[in-house]
Amino acid sequence: MRKKTVLGVRLSRAGVPMKKATPGTGPVIIKKYANRRLYNTETSSYITLDHLAAMTREGRDFKVIDAKTEEDITHNVLTQIIMEEEQRGQTMLPVNFLRQLIALYGDSMQAMVPGYLEASMDSFRRNQEQFKSAVEGAFAHSPFAEIAKRNIAMFEAAANAFKPGAGGVEAAPAAAAPAAESGDDDVAALKAELARLQDKIEKLGK
Repeated sequence: MRKKTVLGVRLSRAGVPMKKATPGTGPVIIKKYANRRLYNTETSSYITLDHLAAMTREGRDFKVIDAKTEEDITHNVLTQIIMEEEQRGQTMLPVNFLRQLIALYGDSMQAMVPGYLEASMDSFRRNQEQFKSAVEGAFAHSPFAEIAKRNIAMFEAAANAFKPGAGGVEAAPAAAAPAAESGDDDVAALKAELARLQDKIEKLGK
């Protein structure tokens, strides 16, 4: 039975005005149709995977359902978003990691992998600000300060490469590296700054 409307206000079968969901509360329901179009029921508009990626970065929860079967296909859509991001050139998933992940499918440890990966990512997110501070502090007052700021996203993605025990150059003096005047000076200054960065990361891990 179609719900009645009075002056544009939707009414329930009992004639009581229906409350519209307040934006920003609860997960947004996204419907996916057979033509692969995505429909945002909150904004009553069609959206793209880029919109969903932006919502994810903003911390907005959403649930994608098949418009015909009402099956929850959020996992499939999120996986598709990752594939789209990876194909844009700036990959974040190392080949060796992907190989190991594929090898675990069908393995006796497969059931433990989702929980382990989720806990690891949660831990990384909690320490993200500390990693950012360490990176920015390591390059402070150096010729590479501006470069560090522009590439902070890259350092976040590669932060685990500087985990404790990883090999690196020898510790640099406490004083900041002098401004580079030649090619050799540039290399020496860069090594010094990377050593300071690794030292800070190792201290955070203790």
